[in-house]
Amino acid sequence: MKKHSANQKYLHKISHKRIDPPGLTGACTLPQIVEEAFLSYNAGRMREACRLFTSKMLGDNVTVGVSLSGALTPAGLGISVLVPLIEAGFIDWIISTGANLYHDTHFALNMEMHQSRPGLDDLALREHQVIRIYDIVFDYENLLGTDRFYRKLCRSEPFQRTFSTAEFHYLVGKYLAALEDEASALHAKKHRSFVAAAYRAGVPIFTSSPGDSSIGMNLAALQLEGSRLQIDPLRDVNQSAAIVWDAKKKKGQSGVFIVGGGSPKNFMLQTEPQIQEVLGLEEAGHDYFLQVTDARPDTGGLSGATPQEAMTWGKVDPNQLPDTVTCYVDSTVFLPILTVYALATHAPRKPRRLMDRLEGLTKELEAGYLKNRKKNRKE
Repeated sequence: MKKHSANQKYLHKISHKRIDPPGLTGACTLPQIVEEAFLSYNAGRMREACRLFTSKMLGDNVTVGVSLSGALTPAGLGISVLVPLIEAGFIDWIISTGANLYHDTHFALNMEMHQSRPGLDDLALREHQVIRIYDIVFDYENLLGTDRFYRKLCRSEPFQRTFSTAEFHYLVGKYLAALEDEASALHAKKHRSFVAAAYRAGVPIFTSSPGDSSIGMNLAALQLEGSRLQIDPLRDVNQSAAIVWDAKKKKGQSGVFIVGGGSPKNFMLQTEPQIQEVLGLEEAGHDYFLQVTDARPDTGGLSGATPQEAMTWGKVDPNQLPDTVTCYVDSTVFLPILTVYALATHAPRKPRRLMDRLEGLTKELEAGYLKNRKKNRKE
């Protein structure tokens, strides 16, 4: 009897709660569904992720970074997910593939993207100049028109200097926001570009591989014309590290929300090794780690790397491993659920407007590094 009692005590210690959900009805809200029906397996991890994001990562002292990979904006997730999260103050800084930013521009320029289905005749699409991304189709002219927009914009005088990618996207966002505001005034259209929304909220957007997108391809063409526009990716490394160091050195916390994996994931997480290993500044790692991915960890690929593995690199604070969640689910399924859950259960936060302070934050990081180097007298 004592053994049975001890077993029950242990069981209740590891239990979150008994599985005994109510029957769902047509009146259930999405937060109710997440809390009452997402109990186990990947659904259970999604519930944990929603709770982690809203109850801890959206704390007043937490700086939230989001990395974006995969073709999210062509599917409309920039409009349906990223714009509302930015406007609610739930995203403080972003690392994105250039492709997501390029396709986001289509919406700012009022170009059409269409739902279709997979398995179409791609030769026929090619003959009719229709581009396909799985079950999304659009006119080839979208690419040509967006290319013309970037070349014309970036030939202008404000772009004739050297930028970090965050500085470049912020300036682009200024013009996209102006286009949206003009269209809204004339036709009562909603804001649709997350790059424009980030400009309005002062949210920095970095691209870890600035040459790996149609935007980079067009900037490369301008370079052949003699353009003075230059992208300095090393400035990105220091600016992104400065954001994290500022959050932590003021007794705040850093939370990372990783959508997919790839280069944006690494660029976001490498901020901590940059601070600790390279600059020699005292730090312990990101406090909160939330990832949604469909990649397996056993292949050794970056996209499937777990927070426990990241901890060995100094990317995640080992004391915070309980506050990490990995959801193995399609991000296009998870993101709308998380967005509605967060907006329904957490009040908007005041935007941090990190873009307004980015230069000063980087100078503080530089001062800390030079002080540390002088103290240790080591290269």
